[in-house]
Amino acid sequence: MRFTKAVFYLAVFWGLLTLVPLYFMFNLIGKNDPPPITHPGFFYGFVGVGLAWQSAFFVIARDPVRLRPMMIPCVIEKFSYGIAVGILVAMGRMHPQDLLFGVADTILGIFFVIAYLKTPRRNKVAG
Repeated sequence: MRFTKAVFYLAVFWGLLTLVPLYFMFNLIGKNDPPPITHPGFFYGFVGVGLAWQSAFFVIARDPVRLRPMMIPCVIEKFSYGIAVGILVAMGRMHPQDLLFGVADTILGIFFVIAYLKTPRRNKVAG
């Protein structure tokens, strides 16, 4: 159980560290990596959804056995971003240095799978 809690708390820390600054970098991203972002709703929506997942990771870390089924969507969340970044870098649509974030999410996704497998199933209550 210690491993599972540590992994999900680590995910919260990493997510907050990488997502919160994006709220203050909208114009800077367009300046340093043209063209400017043309759909701010998508950008801020991505950041907001990402932060919502951090709250889910935090809740799971507090009670992993009860919330074990929620680990499956967490795995999908991590792999979907990691795979997308890998493909976009391979296509030349993202910078290779962006792989850091895709690889980090993929590693967390692998840790989430391990955490899922290590976390015992909740005992079913007869009734």
